[in-house]
Amino acid sequence: MNRPDQDGAGRKKRFAIDAVTALRLVREDPGAGARVPLVAPAALRSDAMSILYRDADAGLLDEKTARALLERVAPLKVRLLGDRVSRSTAWKIARQLKWEDTGPAEYLAVATLQADVLVAGDQDIAAAASGLVPLATYDDLRRA
Repeated sequence: MNRPDQDGAGRKKRFAIDAVTALRLVREDPGAGARVPLVAPAALRSDAMSILYRDADAGLLDEKTARALLERVAPLKVRLLGDRVSRSTAWKIARQLKWEDTGPAEYLAVATLQADVLVAGDQDIAAAASGLVPLATYDDLRRA
């Protein structure tokens, strides 16, 4: 019988993560990528930077803290994908969902192509995952 952190073939589940989840990991569990396979689109680091910049600009974080968190994203062990198939799949998903931007669809594309489950802190990405890829919680990821 497989453990909950394994797929049907007995290998460790691969977790796709979004930028919100990546930032939560660097705050709470930066070693998660060493324990469990993480995948995300190549835009992950830029998206994380945008989130931190907006938070600093809005006064939710001071600039020093935001920049320190950004520096902690780079060493997070996560396989970043941006190949032709991922981009094509993101394009199709964005069209299917009638989105104006392909960025969020990249997370769904990578999840459908390379992961067993998706952990999405971004509620729009999580809501759109229905029918495309199974969702897991942040706690599921931490327990894996």
